[in-house]
Amino acid sequence: MAAVDGDGDRGCGRAGRRLPPHSASGLVLHTVEMHTGGEPLRIIPQLEAAEEAVAARGLSLLSLRREVAATQDHVRRALMHEPRGHAGMYGAVVVRGGRAAAGADLAALFLHGAGYSAMCGHAVMALGRFALDYGLVVAPSCPETAVHLLCPCGPVTAFVPWDGHRSGNPVRFHSVPAFAAATDLAIDVPGHGKVVIDIGYGGTFYAFLSAEQLGLDVCSSKTRDLISAASMVTEVVKKQFKLHHPESEDLAFLYGTILTDGKDAFSEEPTTNICVFADEQVDRSPTGSGVTARIALQYHKGLIQLNQTRTFRSSTTGSLFTGKAVKEARFGDYNAVIVEVSGEAFYTGTATFTVEEEDSLKHGFLFK
Repeated sequence: MAAVDGDGDRGCGRAGRRLPPHSASGLVLHTVEMHTGGEPLRIIPQLEAAEEAVAARGLSLLSLRREVAATQDHVRRALMHEPRGHAGMYGAVVVRGGRAAAGADLAALFLHGAGYSAMCGHAVMALGRFALDYGLVVAPSCPETAVHLLCPCGPVTAFVPWDGHRSGNPVRFHSVPAFAAATDLAIDVPGHGKVVIDIGYGGTFYAFLSAEQLGLDVCSSKTRDLISAASMVTEVVKKQFKLHHPESEDLAFLYGTILTDGKDAFSEEPTTNICVFADEQVDRSPTGSGVTARIALQYHKGLIQLNQTRTFRSSTTGSLFTGKAVKEARFGDYNAVIVEVSGEAFYTGTATFTVEEEDSLKHGFLFK
């Protein structure tokens, strides 16, 4: 989002005012709004404080993530939380140039209601279209352009239809190396008893189990019940299992739990899941990084082969992603795979947000 000072409408009379009254010292925040499979993405094309930190101090993307969290978190809260956002809002700050982008067409910091994530597949698909339509790729090619993005978890490539004038769908991306971190772990979930989970990495770590183990149905149980059970699993796993990332301890955290219909063996029929991440936030899409991690687990268990495509359905919106393991890789001590995930991303508009300094809720509030 561009952050500009508060006199952007100087010289206009009240009748011609371009912006509502706002503090001269406050931010004016410009965004592009999209969704992928129903999951929102509020894109901030330019955050001046982040760009200045990159230019002046040569920060890497992970270092910039820490810097933004420490010094610019009010921007995240203002745009993700109410009254400008909501409990399910998701965002991305676009970063260009310097060490933070490391030669990619663009880099991205991912924002949600509780903080900052390492990877976001639905955002990558939306940002692939955004990069083409907003001229961030120097020489796009028809009928498909490879858009190189740097995420906190590493480099990913989105492949975006391009007709010479506008981007299209479906968009697909190739993941960072994805792997099975642990399989068949027995844990005791309060109120539900013993269950068996897997932990997969698809740019971030998730716990996976069938909703049936918790006495629930991912397709018909109340969403509140699914959220509560998944969140409980996340907390138990965090306490009992220490994660390791081959490259950075900044990335060694459990992002959430994905409850499935248990249909892990290869089938041409869709398999349904719900992802509950961060602080009980629910992904409206089938979850791109979750699909990546689940494909890695299925490949590790011998349930699928390379280039066997599976379809994943969101239990909240019914939207679909596809995923397949396209090649084997090695990531630290892990046998890994590169996963291709495909889905559809759409624009919903643009927005300009203002801040009045005397507003006690100017940086947002979270109501659940």
